[in-house]
Amino acid sequence: MAYQQGHWQDEGWRDTMVDPAETDDGAYVTGWTISGLAVIGTIVAVWLLGI
Repeated sequence: MAYQQGHWQDEGWRDTMVDPAETDDGAYVTGWTISGLAVIGTIVAVWLLGI
């Protein structure tokens, strides 16, 4: 069975369907802030309630 190493690496093709967000984008920062607060809230709730 022949294996073509690196056959999937094509420098000329770029997926534009899911582009990464800019780090200074407001939605990017807001999403990470909400996610971080949710994680901290979950940790504090488990700690205080002893779940």
